[in-house]
Amino acid sequence: MIDILEVNSKPVVAAHRGYKAAYPENTLLAFKKALELGIEMLELDLHLTKDNEVVIIHDETLERTTNGTGKIGEYTLEELRQLDAGLWFAKEFSGLRIPTLKEFCELIKPYQKLLLNVEIKPAENAVEVVDEAFVILKEYGLISRCVFTSFDAKIIAYLHDTYNQKTQGFIADSMFNYDAGEQGTYSKMWSIAIPMNKLTPEIVKKYKNMSLLVWCFCPDTEEQAKYALECGVTLMTCNNPMPAMQLIHNSTFPL
Repeated sequence: MIDILEVNSKPVVAAHRGYKAAYPENTLLAFKKALELGIEMLELDLHLTKDNEVVIIHDETLERTTNGTGKIGEYTLEELRQLDAGLWFAKEFSGLRIPTLKEFCELIKPYQKLLLNVEIKPAENAVEVVDEAFVILKEYGLISRCVFTSFDAKIIAYLHDTYNQKTQGFIADSMFNYDAGEQGTYSKMWSIAIPMNKLTPEIVKKYKNMSLLVWCFCPDTEEQAKYALECGVTLMTCNNPMPAMQLIHNSTFPL
């Protein structure tokens, strides 16, 4: 299933935290709306609750995307369910909740070809997040459709060495715990994502020569998406997937 992401494949568009540009990020609604666009991959972020439930939310703390305060790990799942995860974005989304990974897996059951980019956020319990998430994703038969992402070099190594999983990392100056040396960390990556402000044809060539798939984030306009494709990336993670999807649909590849 994951072969769609190999170097010679048609470029793939991933929805960053769901359809983030139009809906509250990392909610089931944002993921559902991205799926309705015909997206090929969903990107999502994981954290653990106080009672070791895997939930989908970007920040370690609650303030930005909910009406709660404090750290995710200070609350049980039942307590987190009382929070509003949509009102911060717009009034019409009031009542949305922080989803669990299990709820997400139930949502995507009908989408048998959907790929997942599962991000493990840097945290003291990041290894535990990996272990708990792996159990759930395996239970739903999704492991073969996952790429696991982290800004933490130790987590990239853990995913590679312990679970033999395909990983996506970032350039050296974006990584945490980068103590294994540049080549050591890159050797445990399957792909690498470049931010738009650092994306050039030269940097794409550099990492392709290291046998890495080169992706980028977040080209949200037609101009940005066109530039990314001209640079040679094979996957674009977008807050607004529409421009990139339309560009690929109306073009012939490879460019």
